[in-house]
Amino acid sequence: MRLSRYLPILEWGREYRRETLVSDLMAAVIVTIMLIPQSLAYAMLAGMPPETGLYASMAPLVLYAIFGTSRTLAVGPVAVISLMTAVAVGRVADEGSMGYVTAALTLAVLSGVILVVMGLFRMGFIANFLSHPVISGFITAAGLLIAAGQMRHIIGTQAGGHTGVEIVASLIASVGEANLWTLAVAIPALAFLAWARKGAPDLLWRLGLPKFYASLIGRAAPLLAVAASIAAVKLFDLSARGVATVGDIPAGLPPFTIPSVDPSLISALIGPALLLSAIGFVESVSVAQTLAAKRRQRIDPDQELIGLGAANISAGFSGGFPVTGGFARSVVNFDAGAATPAAGAFTAIGIGLASLFLTPWLADLPVAVLAATIIVAVLSLADFPIIRRTWRYSKSDGAAMIGTILATLLIGVEAGILTGVVLSIGLHLYKTSRPHSAVVGLVPGSEHFRNVDRHKVITSAKVITLRVDESLYFPNARHLEDRVMELVAAQPDAKHFILMCPAVNAIDASALESLEVINQRLKEAGLSFHLSEVKGPVMDRLKRTDFLTHLTGEVYLSQYEALMALDPECVR
Repeated sequence: MRLSRYLPILEWGREYRRETLVSDLMAAVIVTIMLIPQSLAYAMLAGMPPETGLYASMAPLVLYAIFGTSRTLAVGPVAVISLMTAVAVGRVADEGSMGYVTAALTLAVLSGVILVVMGLFRMGFIANFLSHPVISGFITAAGLLIAAGQMRHIIGTQAGGHTGVEIVASLIASVGEANLWTLAVAIPALAFLAWARKGAPDLLWRLGLPKFYASLIGRAAPLLAVAASIAAVKLFDLSARGVATVGDIPAGLPPFTIPSVDPSLISALIGPALLLSAIGFVESVSVAQTLAAKRRQRIDPDQELIGLGAANISAGFSGGFPVTGGFARSVVNFDAGAATPAAGAFTAIGIGLASLFLTPWLADLPVAVLAATIIVAVLSLADFPIIRRTWRYSKSDGAAMIGTILATLLIGVEAGILTGVVLSIGLHLYKTSRPHSAVVGLVPGSEHFRNVDRHKVITSAKVITLRVDESLYFPNARHLEDRVMELVAAQPDAKHFILMCPAVNAIDASALESLEVINQRLKEAGLSFHLSEVKGPVMDRLKRTDFLTHLTGEVYLSQYEALMALDPECVR
């Protein structure tokens, strides 16, 4: 059992049956058809040779099948990780050079090692610092950035840039150089792919095909676009008319590659590798958990780190680039009936066969069609309504999301995610530094206490009760001191002050010092300081100090008991 903790294949492999094999093979065939054009497209997005997209879709799938815990997650190149790879590697090498490829291999291995180490030390919780609004904002902005960057291939120009402003300005400046033949290929492909996502399944369903098969055929639309565009290039000799094509793709299985051990390169890539690992893990584990819940299965986030890490290490040693679990292909894998991670291994075999025998047919594939595939895929990830919903629900989360989007578009992908994390943590610290608190009173006819500003309650002239709705620690300790003395000044006849603590889960050393200051100031003002409804773990820590021996009042089990003891007339 201990070994299967790190090798989940030993667990599901014992239960493997013939019917499971049939389900996995069917899913693998469908995902392979979908993955071939995607792999080529995302390699182009990462600035890598097209065959590396196929390489990154073989060994990583096999390694994840051995070490991963999700039964349906499909690992491979994805849009956001490919973009982050291009940005990180583009800083240390020129695209198209051998140094660029070597840097991408190194980045994959660094990311994989980071993920494995995090998994071994059970550090999956670190990904919690990337809040959902930040991730959603980043993916939305990255989708827009990717789509804008691919427009140069759609119009057939050399426009470029790294930020949204640079890309748009470059596109506008190069519009006059647009290649009409490229547009003639790209626009129909773009329109067809956009329609096929929903229109094709609906049409096939109305023609009598079951919804399941109609949906799967609709998802295979990119392959149809690839085949049609290759035929068009051959038929009309579009290469001679300026339509850029993929060119010769070496046939064969992935080579054994060795990442660089150059300290200067590693130091330049370690920061991007950390970000890439975090983003890839969060994106992957959220997809895996969603799909697992539908079948009442579970995944182990810490083991997922090891599975994704092994996949990335294998990508670095087999001519690929960083990978993670993809949303679209995982959903297809799930819908196609994949029962175990073996479906991924069978997909790798399918990609291997394609790499051996189909690559000569892909030489005439227009780059514009791959760009159209990327644009349609990434725009489906952009979620604009969530910006308004998040802002309406939480201004701080909305601000973090908007800040992430703007920084990603205006500065770059790494700055965008860092901005989101800093804003999230900063706004959280600001909110907790001014915790919600309420003066409470007794609800008539009950033993419950509620906010005096929200309910009609009974209050005492002799007793002030402040309920604090946050743990007490260094950012909010001074604020609590000020709040207590403000209430005391407003009620000069009070003899007792009760700090009601039902929501206080921890009191750190700074907050303890502030409680001692409050105790002393209340004593000097002629008031006793009491605590009520203190949680057990918090009380255990207070007992390890001398605070309770100096406390001028008592610690009460409940607020009702405290009021009964301090002002029984009020309770009656």
